[in-house]
Amino acid sequence: MPAIPSAPLSRHAMAYVLAGGRGSRLLELTDVRAKPAVYFGGKFRIIDFALSNALNSGIRRIAVATQYKAHSLIRHLQRGWNFFRPERNETFDILPASQRVSEEKWYAGTADAVFQNIDIVQDYEPRFVIVLAGDHVYKMDFEPMLQQHVEQGADVTVACIEVPPSEATAFGVMKVDETDRIIEFVEKPAKPPTIPGRPDQCLASMGIYVFETRFLADQLRLDAADPNSSHDFGKDIIPRLVKEAKAVAHPFERSCIRPAPEAHSYWRDVGTIDSYFAANIDLTEVVPDLDLYDRNWPIWTYSEMNAPAKFVHDYPGRRGSATASLVAGGCVVSGASVWRSLLFSGVRINSYSSVELAVVLPDVHIGRSAKLRNVIVDRGVRIPPGLIVGEDPLIDGQRFRRSEGGVCLITQTMIDRLGA
Repeated sequence: MPAIPSAPLSRHAMAYVLAGGRGSRLLELTDVRAKPAVYFGGKFRIIDFALSNALNSGIRRIAVATQYKAHSLIRHLQRGWNFFRPERNETFDILPASQRVSEEKWYAGTADAVFQNIDIVQDYEPRFVIVLAGDHVYKMDFEPMLQQHVEQGADVTVACIEVPPSEATAFGVMKVDETDRIIEFVEKPAKPPTIPGRPDQCLASMGIYVFETRFLADQLRLDAADPNSSHDFGKDIIPRLVKEAKAVAHPFERSCIRPAPEAHSYWRDVGTIDSYFAANIDLTEVVPDLDLYDRNWPIWTYSEMNAPAKFVHDYPGRRGSATASLVAGGCVVSGASVWRSLLFSGVRINSYSSVELAVVLPDVHIGRSAKLRNVIVDRGVRIPPGLIVGEDPLIDGQRFRRSEGGVCLITQTMIDRLGA
């Protein structure tokens, strides 16, 4: 058995981020971009959170596997995450599905997305591999998870959160014993098992796994040779290891980064229009559960070279203002009012308009006298003067994509149809 590496263990780890997800429940938001590349929080992309967690945890070897509509994501990674230096033993690899195993085979599942590049991982000789999903919003220090993995002699350690049974059907759900060893793991069960004595909560997998590299490579080769496998961690690898090896659960509570000791742990799967909208709007609270201003655990991203946000005109009925909102650089609010909204970079709002409870992605232009409420506006959309959204559900549903929660997603294609 090789010697246990000295702390911090993160210096001996590689983060492998799975970022090929289609994100179809986000509808038109993922028509031209993968879910990890979707904008979030007024400035960031969703993948920035997983990558920042790895970087802030002390991990200096990172790989990102991409597949579905990856151009926007790859461009963001090249622009915002190109500061790793090989001479400092730092690496950052972008691994598109490139048919490295077979000329007819793209990534068949999450496990296959690692298997097809396992030789690249092994070339760097990391002692540990942390497999991460690239489409969740959270803050987490991976060092305690690595330490638990070593201390308990685990073959795989799975990060988990507590969720109600109504939500657990979308996750891998596990049962554990008093030592945190996983004794049962079921992927997306119709009737998820609950925590003993707590029928209102289940233990759900976060899609974060720690392995020793050699063990992971062996398991991936076994899985690749199995014609009955779907080559997925949650459906195939983890359930088999629960039965045949030592699988351990790591509660998120032990390693989440909070804005204050008494604050709730924060983890979001922003996979639907309503959950994406709510998670963004929550950031306009005075003290949100997700702290974007924490310099001790910053979220890294690509920062455009923009002029400061600007608010112009100061007349009754024509006053440029924003209240309880996040406004990125390059925005101009010209004689319009903004309330509880997020304006990404380069947004222009013209006079006499009002924007309330809105997530407005970069480079949107909102014409005069428009009134928008409960909306997500996709990048580059030109809102015509006088457009009203958020007052008549029937009309909104006919013109735009309206969610069950009453949020309207607006794209340029939808706007173009208005004039057809």
